[in-house]
Amino acid sequence: MSGTANVNDLALRLGGGPSWAMVRTHFDIQSFGVNAYIAEEPGIRIIDEHDELGERAGGHEELYFVSNGHAKFTVNGDEIDAPAGTFVFVRDPAAKRTAIAEEAGTTIVIAGGKPGEAFSPSPWERNAEGLVHFANEDYEQAVETYERFLSERPGDASFLYNLACAESRLGRKDEALEHLRQCVETEERFKQNAVGDPDFEAIRDEPEFSAITGQAGSAGTSS
Repeated sequence: MSGTANVNDLALRLGGGPSWAMVRTHFDIQSFGVNAYIAEEPGIRIIDEHDELGERAGGHEELYFVSNGHAKFTVNGDEIDAPAGTFVFVRDPAAKRTAIAEEAGTTIVIAGGKPGEAFSPSPWERNAEGLVHFANEDYEQAVETYERFLSERPGDASFLYNLACAESRLGRKDEALEHLRQCVETEERFKQNAVGDPDFEAIRDEPEFSAITGQAGSAGTSS
């Protein structure tokens, strides 16, 4: 099926970062990955620093296109000035890459795939699909989505983390604490994320939350 869409109509703002337009998901594209980010203000890190290695990444080559505004990329320490109309191609999946928006409205379209393999969405992208329900404050649907993801990929730390966030928002304290504990036992780096995450306001004063996040003795405080 073919179709059209305006990038601004697809954009969802998640947290304090850029808006994210899930282009591939919207059109149900199966052969390649494509998404877009929009920075509403200058100075926003429009592309988080990352590489394409690790179990949550796709091992992709990535092509970035600045369709509007002005960005400054850094790829393996090299700065690249990228006004509107600029392509930036990163072949090496090990290369660290990031970009800062220099102007409000800066928009970057990203296409990617792994050479020689049929396209498959990375676990990171699957996880991010569920964040739409947070943007819509539909936490019941978020719980259902992440439970389904976990049935497909048991023990995934990021899925567990977001499931705990949704359960906390719904006041399901015991379930949220248990899933957060499982998450942190799998990937300790999520401790720091949880400490300041507003999704955990409902459980932040619980002694078990402090123990899970390594804040024992400081219940009731947040960073």
